[in-house]
Amino acid sequence: MDSVASSSRFTTPPPREQQNLDLTPEQVKRIELNRLKAKARQREREEQAASSSFTNANGKRPLGVVPAESTSPTAPKPPPKLKRDSRLGKYFEYDLSKMVNSKGGFLVEDGKEVDEELRAKEKERERQRASQNSEPSMYLDPNLNPRCNECNSVDVDSTFRKVFRCLVCNKCKNEKPEKYSLLTKTECKEDYLLTDAELRDQELMPHLLKANPHKSTFANMMLFLRCQVEDFAWRKWGSPEALDTEWQRRVEEKKKKKSKKFEEGLKELRRRTRETVWQKRKDKEHRHTFGGVEKGPDGVGKQICHECGFSIDHDHEQISECLEVEHIDVNLFRSKTLYTPARARGVFGGQVISQALVSASNCVDPVYSLHVRLCYFLLGASSAVPILYHVDRIRDGRSYVTRSVRAVQRGRTIFILVCSFQLPEPRQPVFQYPMPADVPAPDACEGIEVIYEKMLRETADERVKEFCRTTLEERRRSPIEVKLAGMREPKDGTPIIMYWYKARNVPVRYDAAFQKCILSYISDSQFISGARRTLTMLNQGKGPTKVVMQVSLDHNISFYDDNFDCGDWLLYVILSERASSGRASVHGRMYTPGGSLVAICNQEGVVRVDTRETAGPISKL
Repeated sequence: MDSVASSSRFTTPPPREQQNLDLTPEQVKRIELNRLKAKARQREREEQAASSSFTNANGKRPLGVVPAESTSPTAPKPPPKLKRDSRLGKYFEYDLSKMVNSKGGFLVEDGKEVDEELRAKEKERERQRASQNSEPSMYLDPNLNPRCNECNSVDVDSTFRKVFRCLVCNKCKNEKPEKYSLLTKTECKEDYLLTDAELRDQELMPHLLKANPHKSTFANMMLFLRCQVEDFAWRKWGSPEALDTEWQRRVEEKKKKKSKKFEEGLKELRRRTRETVWQKRKDKEHRHTFGGVEKGPDGVGKQICHECGFSIDHDHEQISECLEVEHIDVNLFRSKTLYTPARARGVFGGQVISQALVSASNCVDPVYSLHVRLCYFLLGASSAVPILYHVDRIRDGRSYVTRSVRAVQRGRTIFILVCSFQLPEPRQPVFQYPMPADVPAPDACEGIEVIYEKMLRETADERVKEFCRTTLEERRRSPIEVKLAGMREPKDGTPIIMYWYKARNVPVRYDAAFQKCILSYISDSQFISGARRTLTMLNQGKGPTKVVMQVSLDHNISFYDDNFDCGDWLLYVILSERASSGRASVHGRMYTPGGSLVAICNQEGVVRVDTRETAGPISKL
């Protein structure tokens, strides 16, 4: 009975008729997994149905039973996404999970092509490096293996064999350091007197490179085999004794150089000490600090020292005031005083030249020295209106600096100056045209004032007397003192006129730049008049000699020395070389009393005579 009941009861899974199916183990496994998954899904559905039918005390379903995919307002909502911080700015997002290492030092995305040829070359290089660093193979035949030169052992050091081409075993290398030890490059240069070029030649001197033990960023050490270094040194110097002799000579030479350098440093220290002591003494000395010239009731000018009250009487103008300009802007200057000579058409040309030169010098680095200037007189200037000097910085080179100055009055350009400044080159060769021989000293020469005073006493013509009085008054007020050194007539008949010039009552010695400005002021004095005097002497009895117009057109001067003082006498040698068509050129040279040629001047001007003396009858028309 029990057996019948048990046979009629259903089982899970229900019994099936046995079918003769040949299933593989893999298929059986898959069927069993599918069956278990189906049962799990069925169990989940049953649990959801049971929970949805449950109600709370108010007869409502709890919130937790609302499915996630429901559109109900009470349905649970997914958490909000994180917002990007706007302060981070723009950036690019990459999916790092897709990044792979291509062994090239960069991160690239999948899908990009990899250079297989490059990879193959890199692998080939790695294989070659590995083969080079590997020790040489050993032969099965003992007779084919290299042996140590000392003990005939086959245990040869591979590094010495490969780098130095030397067969030696580790035992002999350690037992004989006097032969097989390694030397640094410094030891080879100091002990064996080898040069850097010889040590860097791999064929001549094999060397081993190793990392610097002092710091990893330093250059690699170069190690040399002692026996090879000594063998090469003996061949180079001849013998060990010759090497020792050369080494001793170099040591003594180094000692001499070191001793000489020490003596020079000691001498320089003594010189600086003497200069310091001298400078302290000079600083303690009182130096007058004069103000401007103040004219008293009697018309005599005075300069008073601000510190001690010492005064200097001036019955003439000061050269520093004649050259002074007012700095208005970076490249703009204005004249303070202007001087018009008697019977002249405009302002004295030398003053315009020197003021323009002062303006240009203020726009140049003091290390440069004026060496040449060229100027053109375009219009006459009036002393009633100040002159504006516009400086143009044309060129700033390493050796030469060029400046251009344009003098403007009443909106018109009256004068143009182009000057060049040079960095001094004292080592270049020097030569000069010699100073005329037998020139009388300044003390033995008569001043221009004395000559006009004699003319005033001797003449009876009132016009000549008035001319002499005006000239004397002008010369007494002039800041430049002039003495006539004489006139000479060479074999060619062209007269040479010589003057001594100096600036009056210069309180201190100015610097070289200002001295050249003073010399430029002097250079235009009595210069074009040399052509008038030459014309009068050469044309005497041959034609008209009365000059009715005398005006400068251009003027240039070249400076060749900075060591001169315009407060001392300067010899001005003037020669007029040519006159034609109402124009004349003059050439001048300036010498110090010691005979040094300081400057060379050239000028061209209008020199017209009264041609009515030889003209024909004047037409009544």
